[in-house]
Amino acid sequence: MSLLDTSIEFLKGVGPKRAELLNKELGIFNYRGLLEYYPFRYVDKTQYHKSNAISPEDALIQVKGKLGKIQISGRPPKQRMVAEFIDDSGSIDLVWFKGIRFIKPTLKPDTEYVAFGRPNFFNGRINIAHPDLAEFNAEEEMLNAKLQPIYSTTEKLSGRGMNSKGIERLQKTLLVDVFKEIQEILPADQIEKWHLISRRKSFKEVHFPESPELLQKARWRLKYEEFFFIQLQVLRTQMANKAKFKGFVFDLIGDKFNTFFKHNLPFELTGAQKRVLKEIRFDLRSGTQMNRLLQGDVGSGKTIVALMSALMAIDNGFQVALLAPTSILSYQHFEGLQELLVGLPVRIKLLTGNTKTKERRELLRDLAEGELEILVGTHALLEDRVVFKNLGLAIIDEQHRFGVAQRSRLWAKSAEPTSPPHMLVMTATPIPRTLAMTLYGDLDVSVIDELPPGRKAIKTIHKTDAGRLAVFGSMRKEIAKGRQVYLVYPLINESEQLDYKDLMDGYESIARAFPNPEYQVAIVHGKMKPADKDYEMERFVSGQAQILVATTVIEVGVNVPNASVMIIESAERFGLSQLHQLRGRVGRGAEQSFCILMTGNKLSNEGKKRMEIMVRTNDGFEIAEEDLRLRGPGDLMGTQQSGLLDLKIADLAKDNQILVAAREEALQVLNNDPNLAKPEHSQINLQFRRFLKERPNWSRIS
Repeated sequence: MSLLDTSIEFLKGVGPKRAELLNKELGIFNYRGLLEYYPFRYVDKTQYHKSNAISPEDALIQVKGKLGKIQISGRPPKQRMVAEFIDDSGSIDLVWFKGIRFIKPTLKPDTEYVAFGRPNFFNGRINIAHPDLAEFNAEEEMLNAKLQPIYSTTEKLSGRGMNSKGIERLQKTLLVDVFKEIQEILPADQIEKWHLISRRKSFKEVHFPESPELLQKARWRLKYEEFFFIQLQVLRTQMANKAKFKGFVFDLIGDKFNTFFKHNLPFELTGAQKRVLKEIRFDLRSGTQMNRLLQGDVGSGKTIVALMSALMAIDNGFQVALLAPTSILSYQHFEGLQELLVGLPVRIKLLTGNTKTKERRELLRDLAEGELEILVGTHALLEDRVVFKNLGLAIIDEQHRFGVAQRSRLWAKSAEPTSPPHMLVMTATPIPRTLAMTLYGDLDVSVIDELPPGRKAIKTIHKTDAGRLAVFGSMRKEIAKGRQVYLVYPLINESEQLDYKDLMDGYESIARAFPNPEYQVAIVHGKMKPADKDYEMERFVSGQAQILVATTVIEVGVNVPNASVMIIESAERFGLSQLHQLRGRVGRGAEQSFCILMTGNKLSNEGKKRMEIMVRTNDGFEIAEEDLRLRGPGDLMGTQQSGLLDLKIADLAKDNQILVAAREEALQVLNNDPNLAKPEHSQINLQFRRFLKERPNWSRIS
């Protein structure tokens, strides 16, 4: 066993009680866990301020000097201790309000100290309250940080002496103990190619940097290493799946596909659609199971690509399942596909929780006998009694709404256990490249990055409450042209606990401004019964209601080409990707469409930036990258609580280049040595096995 696997309780200064807290609060169980608990920021301690040049506007300052007169006033719990701190230019005060009986005995006269903290101005003098105070030691070399590490901690840990400074002391003790035990794990060719500093030096510099330059090199090295092992796992899973699961071979491009292409295709395919279809065609005839993620902005034509892929399967004698997250979306897919398939001998049915018993019985019989070629449905499609005769292709829309267990139930519906159906998973939520390579790195990724010809870019406008009457005027003009309007209110959180009062107030003000019978206003929100929600939605979809007041339940899956205005209330409460999704509900017809972002008059800097980005661009991928930078990957993908994106030092929002480099090397290693069995990869293999025990499975699609 390596020294790094030693239980953390045996480190000097820890012990059983502190170890228990480190386990519970930070998930640190052994020496390695503490070594890989990195600072989240650093404070520059290369500069010493002179006491006569300190201003209360300075953020943090560091002063070198000696203690003068110490005075204690008042009684506990309102006691105060003030120590004069003198350097060669004058003096300031150091002030303590807590812990005085412990701190006072440690203060030594005629000893040179370094005081660090935030300056304040009180009673005509500069002071630092509760400074970091340490004896100055000119001889301390190896771990004498020029940039002081700051560690995240918790209230419970701080109460047991493990605030940032306490963790820093533990790291110093640990590094002295284990420094010689830290072994190189990457091959020499990678270290040389990427000019990496040694692993041993990386840990020393990341915790106690000698200079900003060395800190940068240490962080690059450790981020690279973290990404490298993640990519090893992701790529190995992909390779293993391709070796293990043989795919049905779709050799034939037959009559149904060709007839659709010649007579039913509503518009000429874009270059991006043609490219993606070629990629899918290659997969379907390769003999290995297709596992492909299809990304495409709202309105980019993913449905056409999915249908043409389905026709390839049908022409080869196989059935197709299309799984959607909501009844509304599945119904719209069903209607849209029926319309596209007019005149073609393709049987398609819809299965949801609302399907009548008699119709369901007939549908299931036809499906089992192979007479039904495409089944569109919600989660109802995953039930055990839904049996396909020959399922060859499963298409999942808005795949992030489904869990691994649900997707695996689709696999189990294959007639041949060793040949699961080909999988095409689609999303209209553009995924930044770093996230796609990490979360979905075991899939092949296709991107439709062009809009069909004839589509007009949606005009996005930012308005404050003061412009509400003008917005009402714009709504009346569009309705007069025969168009329809969405008015969306935010949810407080994802559990459908909506700001009900805001929604109802909005509905009432709209009903007053757009009175019945001249105008019809529908309302949809998460507290409604499903039947009522469907009824109100149908009023809008059919054109009976001109205005739909709703929460974000309409974010995905509502296709009303006649709707030309999307008004988003309290837009500052939405993330960029969600704003972009909502905006994508309009702009589906040939007419000019508008998205109006309504906010309060006072906006945070981040809120202003989000509004500016939305007004400036319609590019979903640019918006997704900005959203990643602003919000972080956990919030963006809804994985914050799952541990899925629990990176220790790397940052998906900022470290794209490092990730690309690490993936390239991981792929090269696995191509040359799939089982990591070669002697030169022994350390990688050891670290990889350890990594697999500690980390979640990053490959979450298949």
